[in-house]
Amino acid sequence: MAAITLIEAITQALAHEMAHDDRVVVLGEDVGVNGGVFRATAGLQQRFGEARVLDTPLDETTIAGLTVGLASQGMRPVAEVQFDGFVYPMLDHIVCHAARFRTRTRGRLTCPMVLRVPWGGGIRAPEHHSEANEAMFTNVPGLRVVLPSSPARAYGLLLAAIRDPDPVIYMEPKRIYRQYKEEVPDDGEALPLDVCYVLRDGSDVTLVTWGAQVKECLEAADALAAEGIRAEVIDVATLKPLDFDTIAESVAKTGRCVIVHEAPRTAGFGAEIAARLSEECMYDLLAPVERVTGYDTPIPLFRLEMKYLPSVEKIVAAAKRTIAAG
Repeated sequence: MAAITLIEAITQALAHEMAHDDRVVVLGEDVGVNGGVFRATAGLQQRFGEARVLDTPLDETTIAGLTVGLASQGMRPVAEVQFDGFVYPMLDHIVCHAARFRTRTRGRLTCPMVLRVPWGGGIRAPEHHSEANEAMFTNVPGLRVVLPSSPARAYGLLLAAIRDPDPVIYMEPKRIYRQYKEEVPDDGEALPLDVCYVLRDGSDVTLVTWGAQVKECLEAADALAAEGIRAEVIDVATLKPLDFDTIAESVAKTGRCVIVHEAPRTAGFGAEIAARLSEECMYDLLAPVERVTGYDTPIPLFRLEMKYLPSVEKIVAAAKRTIAAG
């Protein structure tokens, strides 16, 4: 079994589901002949045909409407948004229709669709190509929001997302698409949605994160360990619905929490986690919750984007502040 990248794990999961479920179709701009802008769908049209891997017009509104229509009539479409910043024209169909089918029809219809969104900064891209807009979707009842951080989790969570009866926003951290490899068996075994993953045990401080920032948090935990500080690292993975119990259990053990995300600070999803910690875990906290985030500005162009994103140094400094506070 060869080691594969995160982007290859996504291709592998798509191919597995298409081979085992005729209802699964893939659609989006350039997903067929070109295999997608990041080559996530490379080879799928040649294998499964143009009827199941559809190149659409350069029209995000049409892609979203077609996806919702297919899903409402029994298909399991997986649509690709070329970049996260292109998703805004799709919101009417996603928010007003996909997210509401179950409640609108009292369960008679569901909307089993996946919207794949290459997400986040760090690839030296122009404006509208490096957004971190996950909080926008977590505020919408009826949507699941998934954000994998490794090839194995990308494979297992995408399988689960395609099989889920309700709409899933599946956001892919493109900065780590090809950053590292791991062995991922193509066994069709899905990972559970709505579950946080504890990637490293610790007793002094909890680092909570998702997506590309998992890498920085694990490196920060190594740096803290060299100074005798044991950090627990949690990959949220599914932001909505949130597995808050895993986070609360960790904070009850460590007494301190640092939340890390690259989205802007104000009303970022980290604020929701911090609010729940203050409501439900106040007596476990030995120090105020820290957040290491992007800034309340659009992500800058490539000369400054790495200064915008959370760094190992910023995470280590925040963790040390929680240790010093109590």
